[in-house]
Amino acid sequence: MNYLYKFHLPFVVFLTGACVLIIEIIATRILSPYFGNTIFTFSSVIGTVLAALSAGYYFGGKLADKYPSYKFFYSLILCSGLSILLLYALMVLLLPKFGYRLSIIKGPIVAAGILFFLPALLLGALSPFAVKLQGLRFAEEGIGGITGEIFFWSTLGSIAGCMLAGFVLIPRFGIDTLVLSIELILTALGLVPLIKIGVSGKTLGSVMFLLLTSMYLLVNALPSKDDTVIYCRDGVYEKITINDSWYEGRRTRFFQQDRSNSGAMFLDSDDLALDYTKYYVLYKVFRPDLRRVLVIGGGAYSIPKALLRDVPEAVVDVAEIEPSLPELARTYFKVEKTARLNTIIKDGRRLLHDTDVKYDLIFSDVYYSLYSIPAHFTTKEFFELAKDRLSRDGIFMANVIGDLSRQEASFLMSEMATFKSVFPNSYFFAVESPDKTDAQNIIFAGYNSDNLIDFSDPKIAENENPVIASLGRKIIAPGRFDVSSYPILTDNYAPVEYLTAQILRNRFGR
Repeated sequence: MNYLYKFHLPFVVFLTGACVLIIEIIATRILSPYFGNTIFTFSSVIGTVLAALSAGYYFGGKLADKYPSYKFFYSLILCSGLSILLLYALMVLLLPKFGYRLSIIKGPIVAAGILFFLPALLLGALSPFAVKLQGLRFAEEGIGGITGEIFFWSTLGSIAGCMLAGFVLIPRFGIDTLVLSIELILTALGLVPLIKIGVSGKTLGSVMFLLLTSMYLLVNALPSKDDTVIYCRDGVYEKITINDSWYEGRRTRFFQQDRSNSGAMFLDSDDLALDYTKYYVLYKVFRPDLRRVLVIGGGAYSIPKALLRDVPEAVVDVAEIEPSLPELARTYFKVEKTARLNTIIKDGRRLLHDTDVKYDLIFSDVYYSLYSIPAHFTTKEFFELAKDRLSRDGIFMANVIGDLSRQEASFLMSEMATFKSVFPNSYFFAVESPDKTDAQNIIFAGYNSDNLIDFSDPKIAENENPVIASLGRKIIAPGRFDVSSYPILTDNYAPVEYLTAQILRNRFGR
């Protein structure tokens, strides 16, 4: 019996330590639909949880000295479970209302503080409390040994929670399920021992009534299901939503990753829905005889499908990091299985590093929106790697989002400077208009050749394809912007989130 007493508190802090890290990991997934997967989101979550744990350690130690009882200890665990229920209520009822109103810089820290500070503080208070209780029961072991043991098991639980969240729980269960499961675990972990200790039935009855009433009201207050959504689930890297709606007066299926609209498909034809995807036809100007193509970023597979239709002899590789996407593309976006289409579940930059294939066309479509720009696809080193994997006279294209406003800190200008440093023979096209200064899609084209393209040539200006025919009007004049004063982005220095935040601040005034 004494052996069980010795290890029951380490077991409890192991479980609560796991809960802390699971909450911390899924916190970024809770916030990313509103603020993106940015360094601001990660820093806000980690900073908030560490601040709360620090406060919990401090006040937990003070409370343990003042109220060194198992009743108080398990009451704290019960309160932490109830705080997770409050977190869930704020997550589903409050966050959707104010999340989109906050900037991607200040928003994450505000939201993280409101949602995660209290649960992390209560859970942080448990370790010093466990040290105090264990010290009272096993004083002969010494406070140093007991402290080391308790924090060992708590940290080991955090490691287990971290691994479980990333490799098992998030890929298999929704965020709602995980949050409510942790709430039930913590509530039971606090409530059952309190019943055994002999807390008054009136007190426990009040707690149970509050818990059940809150859960009932919360479930009934949840927003009704959106009938336009045909798929919504957390993937390994982001929340994936597929919904049917209207676009340009036509029924359209949309593909969304967190806050980023990553693709769309008309339901009544094979016409490309999003304007920037239509620029894949630039290959006809630069390198019409395609044999091997790489598209980085699957999305709704709009560009791979168009290339397979256009060039019957071409083989198209798609680099995609989300494991569920190929099956979703076949189910919802009319992607057919064919030997000419290969999807490789791997980061696009890693694929370029690992392969020795030379591609006639590489199209990078990973810059989904201003809320989700992977920094390692914006640097000089990436462009150099992509150029090295191009065949002679091959073309590298990228869909980039930015504005032409000439502001002092400009993501687009820095990206153009970076691109030109690798591709001297480069061209930039504004999908909407080169005269527009608001954010828009900009198509980067880097030609692995010394041959210059004249877009006023009648073969281009009078082409039957409207996108090709408009290139002369959409091209950003080479001498219009002096990008030499803007910093080149490298793996060592690529403040992408900061630069894109300036665009959003100009766009939304916050």
